[in-house]
Amino acid sequence: MATGVKQALLQPAGLSFDCHSADDLLTAAARAGIAVPASCRNGVCEICEARLLSGSALNTRNQQTIMVGESLMMCRTKALTDLELEIDAVMAAGQNPPKTFQAKVADVRAISHDVYRVELQLNRRRELSFHAGQYLSVNLPDTDPCYFSIASSPLAQAVELHIQATPEWVSAQKVIDALIQGPEVTVEMPHGKACLAAAPEKPLLFVAAGTGFAQVKSMVDYLRETRFDQPVALYWGVRRPEDMYLRELAETWQREWEPFTFVPVVGDDEDNDWSGHHDQLVDAVLRSGFDWRNVQVMASGSPVMVYTLMDALVGAGLPEGDFHSDVLEYAPR
Repeated sequence: MATGVKQALLQPAGLSFDCHSADDLLTAAARAGIAVPASCRNGVCEICEARLLSGSALNTRNQQTIMVGESLMMCRTKALTDLELEIDAVMAAGQNPPKTFQAKVADVRAISHDVYRVELQLNRRRELSFHAGQYLSVNLPDTDPCYFSIASSPLAQAVELHIQATPEWVSAQKVIDALIQGPEVTVEMPHGKACLAAAPEKPLLFVAAGTGFAQVKSMVDYLRETRFDQPVALYWGVRRPEDMYLRELAETWQREWEPFTFVPVVGDDEDNDWSGHHDQLVDAVLRSGFDWRNVQVMASGSPVMVYTLMDALVGAGLPEGDFHSDVLEYAPR
């Protein structure tokens, strides 16, 4: 039997990962941060079924070699050579087609003076595939969809949201009222291209303003689950200390996860000019010491913040293709 590390390429996503001799394909994909749908580890559910396009693989249940063109279960297959597989259930970043779901409202609770944590449960959870960092829409009758980042990992059973709402913010407050009053809500997901379909191959810098932290939480949970070991930093900017609604969580990540660094950036309470705080956040990021030629940046916040940050980092040497934000898609300039 051939030994050593092999490469597997998943089509049509174009995602590749290393396969060590002791690992089945499902384990190897998970180590690379590629979420292959599965609900068992012995080939019974058949959700991780793929078709072998090229190479040689071994069925670990019957020790038979799998031929090109045959189907296989990734949870009970090992790579004998480099492989190319076809699996429609795995999509590249931003390519998951949105679907509509009825979600049960499991919990709604205030976690700060103006932010609510929402937990939704989906009866058809096995049908849902999304990438860390994507977002959903809450669709209420007779109103436009309201969009919120998913704060939970793609591997979590429940879907978590962080919704900032006050009576002055009519649309968000209407959503919170509906979630509190009704047992179910209609959601459409996933949306967004600024996400992680696989673990990055370089250090990662998160820059978030306000509830942009929700998108970061999804990606951090995902990276911790996949044991990502490259340097990761979070710069979280808010107007006032009380706006940093889950600061203790970010501090816990820093204590418990060796690659992670958390830098809170809090504005001057006496000067609530938001554009000024954006400049303060950008200045802090520029002083981070990252090699801008070798880092991937994920930014979550208002268009003003995101474009101010992008211009500064590209000017400092960051390749524009390494800067990612949903703002670039929904608010192009």
